[in-house]
Amino acid sequence: MNNLLYIAGGGAIGSLLRFWMNSAVQVMFGKDFPYGTLSVNLTGSILIGSLYVILGERIDTHVALRMTLIVGLLGGFTTFSAFSLETFSLIQGGQPGKAAMNVLLSVCLCLAGCWLGIIIGKKI
Repeated sequence: MNNLLYIAGGGAIGSLLRFWMNSAVQVMFGKDFPYGTLSVNLTGSILIGSLYVILGERIDTHVALRMTLIVGLLGGFTTFSAFSLETFSLIQGGQPGKAAMNVLLSVCLCLAGCWLGIIIGKKI
């Protein structure tokens, strides 16, 4: 039961961080493309790769900490469901090029971000 509370607490914090970061990026770059969601997913991918290595290989941590940060915080922070809806909305709005660009950038950059995070985690 304690693990569920840790995950829920991390998820609540991650959701708030996602909202704040998404909002800030939209203010900076506008709303004509889902830059906020892309930036959240890229940041989350880098962080999950780093934490996976750091908390799993570098530092002997309690499972509760790993669950709180990786499952809860980053699970609440990343926005793949929002990515899917925004991509679908671009298609429905007659912008298939932007939809394809969003899919391509999100998948490629976030995979690269996860790889970068793993490299960072191994160097720390």
